[in-house]
Amino acid sequence: MQNNLHLSILIHEQAKRYGNRDVLTYRDFGSLKWKTIGWNQFSKRVKQVSNAMLQFGIKPKENIAVFAQNCVQYLFTDFGAYGIRVTSIPFYATSSEQQIQFMINDAQVRVLFVGEQDQYDKAHRVFQLCPTLERVVVFDSSVRISSHDPNAIYFDDFLRLGEGLPQQEQVEKLWAEASFDDICNILYTSGTTGDSKGVVLTYGQYHAAFSANDKCVPVGEKDRVINFLPLTHIFERGWAYLCLTEGAQLIVNTYPQEIQQSMRETHPTCMSSVPRFWEKVYIAVNEKIKNSNPIQQKIFRHALKVGHKHNIEYIASGKRPPLALALEYKMLDKSLLSLVRKQLGLTNPNLFPTAGATVSPEVEEFVHSIGLEMIVGYGLTESLATVSCNHKGKAFTVGSVGYPVEGIEIKIGENNEILLKGPTITQGYYKRDNANAAAFDKDGFFHTGDAGYMKNGELFLTERIKDLFKTSNGKYIAPQMIEAMLLVDKYIEQIVVIADQRKFVSALIVPDFSLLEEYAREHGIAFTDREELCAKPEIVKMVSERIETLQQGLAHYEQIKRITLMPHHFSMESGELTNTLKLKRGAIYKNYKETIDKMYEE
Repeated sequence: MQNNLHLSILIHEQAKRYGNRDVLTYRDFGSLKWKTIGWNQFSKRVKQVSNAMLQFGIKPKENIAVFAQNCVQYLFTDFGAYGIRVTSIPFYATSSEQQIQFMINDAQVRVLFVGEQDQYDKAHRVFQLCPTLERVVVFDSSVRISSHDPNAIYFDDFLRLGEGLPQQEQVEKLWAEASFDDICNILYTSGTTGDSKGVVLTYGQYHAAFSANDKCVPVGEKDRVINFLPLTHIFERGWAYLCLTEGAQLIVNTYPQEIQQSMRETHPTCMSSVPRFWEKVYIAVNEKIKNSNPIQQKIFRHALKVGHKHNIEYIASGKRPPLALALEYKMLDKSLLSLVRKQLGLTNPNLFPTAGATVSPEVEEFVHSIGLEMIVGYGLTESLATVSCNHKGKAFTVGSVGYPVEGIEIKIGENNEILLKGPTITQGYYKRDNANAAAFDKDGFFHTGDAGYMKNGELFLTERIKDLFKTSNGKYIAPQMIEAMLLVDKYIEQIVVIADQRKFVSALIVPDFSLLEEYAREHGIAFTDREELCAKPEIVKMVSERIETLQQGLAHYEQIKRITLMPHHFSMESGELTNTLKLKRGAIYKNYKETIDKMYEE
C-alpha cells in the first residue's frame, strides 16, 4: 500500500512500517560485492545527513547540488536535504566543467556533493569561478583530494558531523514547517536547443505524481527495482521515489555500462528505461535465432508468434485468449520464452516503464511477445515525468503512449501541439521570466513542443515540432520517427536524419563497428582502419540495402536516398550529444557540414 507523504518525512515513516526490511541493494564504489541496507538504517543515515547539513551551515530554502552517478550516498543526500527544506539540484555525472559552472552560478549553489575522481576534479577546477560555492563533499573515499584544497571533505567525515543527531530538535521543527509549495528540485534541461534552463519541481508536484501513478502502475512491496537511468533524469527520479512510496526495494546501479550484468546478478522485477535498451535486446535475440540451427529457429519463431498472438492480439486488445491459445502460450512461456527473460536476469518480471524517445512498434510487440510488461509512456521534466502511459490491465494500442494519468488535462493546440495543465506541471523555469512567458499561454497551459493527437482516450505522438523538417519540395519530415525505425537494425548504432531545406532525405550513420568489421572479414573486404571500412562501396551498399528494406512503409519523400557511414561515434565531448544522449542536431550539422553537403552534390 502506498504511503504518499511529504518527501521530508517519507523515509522515516516507511522505516516505522518496515523496520529492518531491506530497501537498498548497492555496491560500494569500485566494488563487485552487493550489499543491502534496511529501512531503519536508511532512515538513520538520512537523519544524520539532515543534522550534518545544519552543522555545516546549510540553511532552509538554500540550494545544494549533487554531481554524481547513482549511489546510496546520493539518496542519503537528497532525502537529508528534503528533511531541512533545502533544495537539491542534480547534475549529470557526465556534465562538462562549463555546464556545472553555469548551473552552480545560476542556482547560487553553496555546497556541491560529488561522486568519483572525475567529478571532483571538474569541481576543483571550476571552484574559483563560482563565487557562491563554499564547500565540496566527496562520496567516494578513494578520490584523491588535492593537497591545496581546504574546501573539500569526504562524505564519511561530513556524516560524522551528524552523529548523535545534534540538531534533531531543529530537524523535527523543519519537518513540521515543510510545505508542498516548497521547491524540492531544480532540474536543468539537457539543452538540445540552446542554453540549459532549470525546471522548478515542488513537493506538491511529486505528491500529485505519486498519487496519479499509483492508480495505473502497480509496483509494490514485493518488487525489486533496478536503476537503469541516472537519478538526475526525471524519469528515473520520479520512478525511484514512487517505488519508495510503495515500499519496494531499490537496486542502485552505479555503473550504467554494467546494467545487464547487474540485472543478472540481482534479478530485478522492474526497471524503467529508454527504448534503446530494448532495441538492443531485440537485435541480440534476433541474431541468436538467426545463428541457431533450422529446427531451433522454427521452434523459437513459433513461440514468438504464439506470444504475439496471446499478448498483443488478445491481452493488449482487452480480449480473453481462447483456451487452446492460453494453454499453448503457458507451455511455451515456461519452456522457451522464460529462457530469454532469464538471460536478462528477469526471472520474476513485473513492470518495465519505457519512455524518453519513440518506441518502435516492432520492438514494443517483441517485448510483450516474450512475456514482459512494457509500459510505454510519455512525459517531460516539466511534467514531473508521466503525462500518459499504458495502464496495466487496460487495453492499449501499440504505437500509442497510453492514457493520460489522473489530474492531467491535455489539449491539442495549433500545429497539433500537445498542451498540458495539471498539478504535476511545473510552475516555471528558475529565474527565466522570458522563457516562462513563452512556455505558458493565457489559459495556463504548458506548451510541450511535441505534436500529437488523441484517439479513443489514448495519446499518440507524431513528431517534435522544433525538429520537424521541411524539404525544399515543401514536404514535412519527422526525423525522430525515421531514426527510431532504423535503429532496430543491428548494424546501426547511431543515426542522424538530414532533410531540412534539402531536396531529399539523407542520413549520417554510425555503425556498430564490431559487427561491421566482422562482416568485412567474412566477405573478404580488406581495410586498415574504420575510416577506410566506412568508405568501402560494398559496405555502404550493404547498409543501404538494409535501410531500403526497413523503410518500405514510408512515403517516397520520407525515404533516405543517400547515407554516409561515420568512422566514429557522436559524443558529448564534441557537443553532439546531451547528457541524456539526445542528438544535438545543430552541433552535428555544423560539425559535419562538408560531409552533409557532399551528399547533395549532383
